[in-house]
This record gives sequence, structure tokens and C-alpha cells, in this order.
Amino acid sequence: MSRSRRGSFEWKLCLRKRGLTLMNIFRATTSFERWLRTRIPVVEADLKQKHELMAADEFRFFRGSFYRWAQLWPKNCPDLAAAPAVLAVGDLHVNSFGTWRDKIGRLVWGIDDFDESYSLPYTNDLVRLATSARLAHSLDHLQITIKDACDAILEGYTDSLKAGGTPLVLEDKNAWFTSIALSRLDDPPSFWKKLESNAALRHPVPATPKKLWKELFPGHNLRYRVIKRTAGTGSLGHPRIVAIADWEGGKIALEAKLLTPSACIWAGGGNTGAIHYQQILRDAVRCRDPYVRASDSWRISRLAPDSSPVDIETLPKKRDEDHMLNAMGWEAANVHLGSKRSVRFIQGDLRKRRRNWLRSAAEEMAQVVSKDWKKWRAQKM
Repeated sequence: MSRSRRGSFEWKLCLRKRGLTLMNIFRATTSFERWLRTRIPVVEADLKQKHELMAADEFRFFRGSFYRWAQLWPKNCPDLAAAPAVLAVGDLHVNSFGTWRDKIGRLVWGIDDFDESYSLPYTNDLVRLATSARLAHSLDHLQITIKDACDAILEGYTDSLKAGGTPLVLEDKNAWFTSIALSRLDDPPSFWKKLESNAALRHPVPATPKKLWKELFPGHNLRYRVIKRTAGTGSLGHPRIVAIADWEGGKIALEAKLLTPSACIWAGGGNTGAIHYQQILRDAVRCRDPYVRASDSWRISRLAPDSSPVDIETLPKKRDEDHMLNAMGWEAANVHLGSKRSVRFIQGDLRKRRRNWLRSAAEEMAQVVSKDWKKWRAQKM
């Protein structure tokens, strides 16, 4: 059975299961975190911080509760959950994007988080991205209307599928975004001061990070110190450790984060599954970061002022949001194009859908998220 058909079949089976065992947000969180603890040594203090962030506003709640999305989205959008499948980002939203340097030093912008990658209907990523834009708009993080946001996302996505995709290198073709991306790059002294303020790691470094750091650091047997780190929203609770070294007049750092299989496995009632991080990096239309690797449940990445997530809240108020969301849709297609056999099925599915399908789904899911968040906030505040 092809991936385009197999993914839809699996989601239909999951829908039947969920219809019998649907949980509220609190039971779902408890169940998911119990599942998580069987897979990694959870950092409990970070998990507590995640719960507090989720109570702050709907957008942070949305970012921190992908497990709940995986449980509710196919129930609320069953027609979309039966769409052709791809190896998807899974937890895609407007803050899933960042900058990095490619192997010859060019600044690249694109999706930088594949922790939840899984075989899903292509519509999952588009609806989740559009829903995040709707929630960001409600908090004044975006000014663009949900209609215009959805139109821009879909236009970028369909154009990229048709063109066969291309990475978003911030040179001449994407100069419109270069000034925006550069404006939010971290100040180097502040970046390194904040990073080095973290506590030192007191236990031995696991074998996989040690091996990959040795391969990726320049020089021979470069000496480094190891610290713990807390970052992100959805991945809070996952252990992160950072190796920092002094090399040829400056500092360099490589982070190792412990991964788990996608929360979609938990939502579908499963116990085990593969981590698809390295596969999605390999197959997508992508100008790769040479310092990102995923191996043996660890993801290694470079930390630097010019290699970090781009948060919507930190961008200049004066920006072309229509163009930016169009680029996000384009980049989503860059990832989906890695599932080559599914592309013609996706294009056929898109032609059959009514004009406002993405907007309707985003509005529906924003209401679902808001309802859960209000319950969560009431208990946590």
C-alpha cells in the first residue's frame, strides 16, 4: 500500500479508536506525559514551566499541546484527515521557522523543527500553520486577516508543488526577507552570556552526543565544557545539553536534544515508533544545515546568533506578512515534496476542495484550541 493511501487508512482507524476513548485536556496531558516518561528521563522542572507557559495565552497553549492536536484534529476535520499522506512536519506553526548557515556560509530560512515528523495527511501541516496564524492574529502578533493568511499559505504551497520546490536562501531572490531576518538575530555578546549562564552538566555525557560532537567540532580533540539548557515550548521536558568551546578567537556551541517518536503515536494508541527527523531532512527539498544531525534518539544542532528560531513576536512591525506566509506555505511544500509518490495525489486533492476549505478548518480548530485553553487556564491560574 502506498504512503498516500496508507496514511489515510491509518488515520481512519485512529478516528474509530478516538471516538470511543476521547479524553479531556487534563486526562490527555496526564496520559501523554506518562507515555513520555517511559521514553525519556523527563526534566520535571521544565515540564512544570511548560504547563505555566500553556496557561499564558492561546498561542503558547497551542505550541505546547501538539499531543492534543494529534488527538482532536482528525475528529474535527475528518474529511481533511482522509487526504493523501506525506512525511509531514506534524507540529507546524508560524514559529516553526528559523535561520541557519549552509555548508558554504549562506544564510537560509526555513522550517527548523521536525521533532514531531510523522506520516500524516498533507492537510495536517497546512491547517496547523493556518490555525497558528489565526491565533497569532488574535494576540496581535500578526496583522494579516485569516482569509488573507490562508490564501497566501495555499498560494505558496501550490506554487512550490508545481515548481518542484526550492530552498529559501536569503540572497538576491529572497532579499525581501533578508532585512527582516537579520533584524532579529541575537546580539552576539548577549547570546553567549545568556547561554553560558546555564548550569554545568554534573553527570557523564551520553555516548551519542559525545560521538557526534567529536565529528562536528573543528580541530582535533577540541576541549569543550558541557552545560544544561532549557528552551522551546512543545519540547520542554526533553533533556538538552550543550557543548561550548573556544576556537580561533571565538566561541562555538553544539546542542544535543533527546527526541521521542511523534506524539501522533500516543494519540493513535501506539507504544513504539520510529523517529523520522533524519529522514525528513534527507528527503525534503532543502539547503541543509551541515551541523544538524539526528541519530540514536538525539538531535545535534549548532547554536549561534545567526542560527536560531525566528519568533513572530520579535520581528519588526513593518513587514510583508502576506509574502512571509506565502513563503511558509512554499517551505511546507518543500518538505512534502520529499514524499515524491504523493505529490500528484495532493495536487488532485487540492483541485477538488472548495475555495475556503483551509480558512474554515483553521477557524474550527482555533475554536477547539481556545476551548481547551480556557479550561487549562482556569485550573492553572
